[in-house]
Amino acid sequence: MIPALLLAAALAGCASSPPVPARLGLKLHPAALGQSISVQQHLKVERAGRIDDMDVALQVEPDAIDMVGLAFGQRVLTVHYDGKEVKEWRHVMLPRQVRADDVLEDMQLTLWPVEAVARALPPGWRIAEDGLRRTLYLNDEPIMRIAYSGSPRWSGTVVLDNLRYKYRLTIQFAAE
Repeated sequence: MIPALLLAAALAGCASSPPVPARLGLKLHPAALGQSISVQQHLKVERAGRIDDMDVALQVEPDAIDMVGLAFGQRVLTVHYDGKEVKEWRHVMLPRQVRADDVLEDMQLTLWPVEAVARALPPGWRIAEDGLRRTLYLNDEPIMRIAYSGSPRWSGTVVLDNLRYKYRLTIQFAAE
């Protein structure tokens, strides 16, 4: 479902709105997660009064990230990242604004250790973590807030509020 999270985030960027600055462009190596995980998630993206749902299967190994997103029981997005290159397959009906790079970025900002994220941020950006909450800043302005229901980060429910792109992504992890 983590991939769903990313897809949801990407879907949130699909609504028509005034241009906003480019995304951060974060691409952490899969091994920076510090362990292997295989999870299923249900994503819900809310933006401008619209709600989109997706189911996601996510697998992270030290050498690759693989994600499959399903909507209405049909595969709509596949993402593979080997630490160097992002490869994606997308259903023709998936809006072109849904970008694998954006999904990967939201996934990594949410799941990777805060120290790994902090080391990869460009000048002007910073990330802070306080218990079960993370905040991403650009020049001390909050850009994204992430709240976790528990630990590890890929269990329970995660709510990502993207203040810049004005969407909320709720990720519900399936019980292991």
